[in-house]
Amino acid sequence: MPATPPQPPLTDPFRIADVEIPNRVLLAPLAGIGNWFVRLQAKRYGAGLAVSEMVSSFGLHYRNERTLRELMRIHPDEHPVSIQLFGHDPEAMRSGAAIAAEAGADLIDINMGCPVRKVRKTGAGVELLRDQDLALALALAAAEGSGLPVTVKLRSGIVAGERSGFDLAVRLVDEAAVAAVAFHPRVATAGHKGKPDYGLTRELAERVDVPVIVSGGLSSAEAARAAYEASGADAVMIARGSLGNPWVFEELTGRRSEPPEPAEVVAELLWTIDRAEEHLGADRANRYLRKFYPWYVERLGGGSELTDALHRSDDLAGVRRLVCDLAAPATSL
Repeated sequence: MPATPPQPPLTDPFRIADVEIPNRVLLAPLAGIGNWFVRLQAKRYGAGLAVSEMVSSFGLHYRNERTLRELMRIHPDEHPVSIQLFGHDPEAMRSGAAIAAEAGADLIDINMGCPVRKVRKTGAGVELLRDQDLALALALAAAEGSGLPVTVKLRSGIVAGERSGFDLAVRLVDEAAVAAVAFHPRVATAGHKGKPDYGLTRELAERVDVPVIVSGGLSSAEAARAAYEASGADAVMIARGSLGNPWVFEELTGRRSEPPEPAEVVAELLWTIDRAEEHLGADRANRYLRKFYPWYVERLGGGSELTDALHRSDDLAGVRRLVCDLAAPATSL
């Protein structure tokens, strides 16, 4: 038996169908978070590809105004960019994928792993592991509608002891010509707890002839490197490990070896506030950003009092004053 070739470094490019990805460090789809400026942030710090938050194929199909205006916004500097869709109806998936392609997507991803009840009860997300023929039909419809390479993101199964996600991934590649698989090797009922089965990811990577991207449990650069090696995957996909920490992409691409200075964290939070206001307007941005503040406050060594003050601020001017006040004392931490 020939020796297994050495795994490429994370800084090497790879291809998903005809789309070249400049490195093997990707931003995962982050529900309710992964809009254009969060994806752009990841790209600024070195991510090879950023995937959008999941977008309803029905919202696109029926041309929901907010879905089109906010979730189809793509910045010119994002490319290559993938738009993730979810749904359970092939016709809606076909037209939704066409709209995403028109908006400028380079890839279409289909969510087949979301364990959230409101998604599952429609027959979408991880529920597609129970209806593999429908999953195949959705992938084929997305390809037909968009004319783009289609990828999928899924979990290894629904409950402990079964691997329906593995089986579906193989079928999607063999029967629907899916161009890559992002694989979270935990079952849906485990959520984000428990040790991911990177051995199963390795088995999948050896079984299919398209890129396999490992996700799940990649909370730090060190964890991502370990998962990459253990899984034999073609790339890593960072989700929670990137929240308030775009510097993880620099770490994994060899551009940084030390944590960011407090002044860098402050500057990045201010950039995020500016982009959120640009995207949503001041009032909505002030509410939307409340989920972001704890991530940055933690990196600055702040406590709940600072987070509470940011949350209580009536407007973004007050938030900016609080954040700017952090800059001087933060440098002496």
